[in-house]
Amino acid sequence: MIYTNVLDLCQARGVSIAKLERELGFGNATIRGWATSSPTVEKLKAVADYFGVTVDSLLSEQSQRTTEQVR
Repeated sequence: MIYTNVLDLCQARGVSIAKLERELGFGNATIRGWATSSPTVEKLKAVADYFGVTVDSLLSEQSQRTTEQVR
């Protein structure tokens, strides 16, 4: 769920997961690992801040974002 929401945001902004990881200083495949494990609060907050969304939206089971919400 978290990984899917981040992937959706990346696709809407035209940013690859690898580029996002580099820009945030995460290790390779950190975000991909969220498909099977939970991220730390700090990493989740960093991704939310990067995209200008709330942490709650990243945790949401239903993506309620639109491309207009992605800055």
